[in-house]
Amino acid sequence: FLVFPLQTGRIDKSYPTVCGHTGPVLDIDWCPHNDQVIASGSEDCTVMVWQIPENGLTLSLTEPVVVLEGHSKRVGIVAWHPTARNVLLSAGCDNAIIIWNVGTGEALINLDDMHVDVIYNVSWNRNGSLICTASKDKKVRVIDPRKQEIVAEKEKTHEGARPMRAIFLADGNIFTTGFSRMSERQLALWNPKNMEEPIALHEMDTSNGVLLPFYDPDTNIIYLCGKGDSSIRYFEITDESPYVHYLNTFSSKEPQRGMGFMPKRGLDVNKCEIARFFKLHERKCEPIIMTVPRKSDLFQDDLYPDTAGPEAALEAEEWFEGKNADPLLISLKHGYIPGKNRDLKVVKKNILDNKPAANKKSDLINAPKKAADASNTQNEAKLDEILKELKSIKDTITNQDERISKLEQQMAKIAD
Repeated sequence: FLVFPLQTGRIDKSYPTVCGHTGPVLDIDWCPHNDQVIASGSEDCTVMVWQIPENGLTLSLTEPVVVLEGHSKRVGIVAWHPTARNVLLSAGCDNAIIIWNVGTGEALINLDDMHVDVIYNVSWNRNGSLICTASKDKKVRVIDPRKQEIVAEKEKTHEGARPMRAIFLADGNIFTTGFSRMSERQLALWNPKNMEEPIALHEMDTSNGVLLPFYDPDTNIIYLCGKGDSSIRYFEITDESPYVHYLNTFSSKEPQRGMGFMPKRGLDVNKCEIARFFKLHERKCEPIIMTVPRKSDLFQDDLYPDTAGPEAALEAEEWFEGKNADPLLISLKHGYIPGKNRDLKVVKKNILDNKPAANKKSDLINAPKKAADASNTQNEAKLDEILKELKSIKDTITNQDERISKLEQQMAKIAD
């Protein structure tokens, strides 16, 4: 796949690519907590996580930071956790969902017995405590991944046989798109606490393109882009009937082959820009900018409530241990100034640590640089060396803990 600076015009055929997979790349997802990190899923059954250099690619990138192996069939979906650092979900054609700790390269949760058919999409909720999935068996499932249980499910969410999509909204409700038995496109709103009947169900038209929902939690607007359509419809979700309010349609001449969505902090607040799409044509990528006309040049608080920032609210270990946290919000009043991204470091667990689910925070602070080779475990000298290294690391961690608590005490005194 290509990663290049935002620009218009043609791209040189010789432009460097990210090319470590041995099969076609099926999905990519930028990390919400690090603008230089991107994950990719491929037909080669692996997930790879890449660190893009600060100033872009000058040479093709063939070495990922980490390769995540665990799927037995191609991986069609990758999705980063919205609030916990280094937590990545992948879903494959083996009907399994795996949740990885990218910081250690481990698969910590494997949901391989919940889906009997192809998974069309997976969506995290606002704080990343639940996921919802849409599947070829016409079911929408709400899953608690850490308890590894299905919290709610709805059969025949949409009666039609064509693909569905399901996404979580900020208030915890679920929005779905699909097809009726008569192949009409539908959208629906559901309360996961009672999936018997939808809160709202609207029929759209008889086009056969799958409707892809893009959701802005700050304004509660959903943009629907049909694959192969040449329009984007948008709706506002509210607490009052009819709950899903049609706003308008953006139309163009050429059909879209795919669509990307700019995160809120990448928008121009001075121009009242509330959404920016990147529409994929056969030979080009076209930006589509949605703005709200306002006479005033002042910052529009109602259009830009505090939005999810790039800082993670939790570390991976905290989330796997059961903690939840909402996104850390930032103000866009003075525009978004990108901070310095830290490099993604992957620390493989030591082979003497046989407990796969042990997620101590200290493991990541200063673990051994290289996991010892499993084949050398019989070698006593090597074992000795590893044990010494472990001891010195534990000492270092103790020292670091003491240092941290001293610094915290100093900060508390200053704050008082």
